[in-house]
Amino acid sequence: MIELQNIFPEIFLTLSLLILLVAGVFLKNSFSLIKKITIILLLICIPLVYVNYDNQILIFNNNYSINNFSNLLKIIILISSAFSLIFTGQYLKRLKIEKFEYMILILCSTLGMFVMVSTNNLIGLYLGIELQSLSLYVLSSIDRNSLKSSESGVKYFVLGALSSGLFLYGCSLIYGFTGSTNYLIINENFTVENIGLIFGLVFVIVGLAFKVSAVPFHMWTPDVYEGSPTAVTAFFALAPKVAGMGAFIQILFVAFGGAFAEWKTIIIFISVASMILGSVAAIGQTNIKRLMAYSSIGHMGYGLAGLATGSLSGISATLSYIFIYVVMNIAAFTSILFFSRDKKYCEDIRDLGGLSKNHPVVAVCFCIILFSLAGIPPLAGFFAKFYIFKSVIESEMYILAVIGLLSSVISAFYYLRIIKIMYFDTEQEKFDDISGLGMKFSLFSSSFLILFYFINPSFLVNITEIASKVFN
Repeated sequence: MIELQNIFPEIFLTLSLLILLVAGVFLKNSFSLIKKITIILLLICIPLVYVNYDNQILIFNNNYSINNFSNLLKIIILISSAFSLIFTGQYLKRLKIEKFEYMILILCSTLGMFVMVSTNNLIGLYLGIELQSLSLYVLSSIDRNSLKSSESGVKYFVLGALSSGLFLYGCSLIYGFTGSTNYLIINENFTVENIGLIFGLVFVIVGLAFKVSAVPFHMWTPDVYEGSPTAVTAFFALAPKVAGMGAFIQILFVAFGGAFAEWKTIIIFISVASMILGSVAAIGQTNIKRLMAYSSIGHMGYGLAGLATGSLSGISATLSYIFIYVVMNIAAFTSILFFSRDKKYCEDIRDLGGLSKNHPVVAVCFCIILFSLAGIPPLAGFFAKFYIFKSVIESEMYILAVIGLLSSVISAFYYLRIIKIMYFDTEQEKFDDISGLGMKFSLFSSSFLILFYFINPSFLVNITEIASKVFN
């Protein structure tokens, strides 16, 4: 019973989704009601996680960890999931995707992410990944009237199954050479001479790299981002990235903390490749969702650069980066959902011409978001990259820092191009006015946080430093 008390947030989410599933079956036209209840339940879960915030305990025979690190990531995941519902309600109604199962899938996926960031066992990690991924496969193809949505779901499912297979093969190698799937025992039994164990680690990294859209396992991202309904794409860009990065940190620093020299090169390569491809490939994109896909690939590269240092400051920098990345993407996708004419959503960047004249407030907010994504000071995005580069330079990885800075400069081009279109291109037809309260709240609150983050940047750093001390 004491162990069950420590996983009360997970139990709460499980009971919530089961009760809502039954309620949705018996209540007709219950979409709006279940959406509001789901948002409330996700927000209620935040203080439930925070109750255990200072505890650092291992439960279920050391296979599940409750600590500052996992609890911080759970709070970010809950915020991401809640906001992905807050600003997408109007969009789902317009596309007639008013299915109560949408919220059930969000809750299932969130529960899987909780398991991913807390588990201390490869089997638990696989179960968490699959619970999250199966929900995402269905979400990406939830618009059955859209050929693109169905196609993106199939692509995501096939490539996701491939990555799961590679991940499982890596797990089987690790189990075979250590006799355990527990992270702590794996770390104790690791030896440099054990080549099979290193091969297993490589396959596990490949599986996790797929989940965070890191190069060269990013191939699904642009197509799935473009084909999925924008509300689903917004969710893809938020919570799953947090959970994937959390799982990465757990595997690298808990299970293979003694193998830093072995995995350092792999993480540097993935980081550099993601930063370069994310900044270069997005230049030629005209679809804003595809552009955001390549943007997310680049941002994951910056996050992995912090992990490549193998230091506590690197973990802290990555956690800070992930939180700011989530806030920026909440604001970015809220803006994208605003771009609709006659209830038809526009995804072409050229449709934003003259936005500053027709919708000056939205244009200013989107401008702030794009400057932040580009890393322009004194916005939150600048501090996120500053923390990463600071930890990389402290670890004397100067080439990685230079590549990161250059790719950041290149990526600024396609962000600034959108601003140029909004303010200087030929004026297009006016967009529909914002009518959803959730969209207004999401856009203005996240833009406000991005704009005024510089007033007290140390607040987030202090929290992430406390969380990263778990790996000391």
